[in-house]
Amino acid sequence: MTRHREDEGGPTRPGAEAVRGAPDGRGVRVAVAVSRFNERITRRLLAGAHEAFARCGVPESQVDVEWTPGAWELPILAQSLARTGRYDAVVCLGCVIRGETTHDRIIGLGAMTGLARVALDERVPVTLGLLTVHTMTQAEDRSGGAHGNKGEDAALAAIEMAVALRRIRGGPA
Repeated sequence: MTRHREDEGGPTRPGAEAVRGAPDGRGVRVAVAVSRFNERITRRLLAGAHEAFARCGVPESQVDVEWTPGAWELPILAQSLARTGRYDAVVCLGCVIRGETTHDRIIGLGAMTGLARVALDERVPVTLGLLTVHTMTQAEDRSGGAHGNKGEDAALAAIEMAVALRRIRGGPA
């Protein structure tokens, strides 16, 4: 991990430093909720998440993956996973691609709002690897293409938040 001062996006308190970089995920247990809809894309997001977990020291045995039919079902699955008390974070992966109607906007907004509610209600980090894009090309670009892998980003955020909340709550970091 690297330390960054305030002028590099760190804390605002004089002399304070923030820890940045790949978080240490040893001891973190994570659930991943993945949508089967647009599965070609969501499998790429899942691969990115697995790579991030491995890079941060989270063994495969500490990662459980559950599938849902689509993005709309992600919140109820995430809530059920969070309520087990077994996980330090839940990573949610999905892909909603714009169609001819407004259906994609309704699904995307509903899923995202539901996931935010789960995180706040259950007090478990629920990270967002849910793509809401206009085209399949945009989805490909964000699932291991030109714009990186948002599954990887969601996994890194989950580990960072799990570690931060353990520290805040007084548990082992």
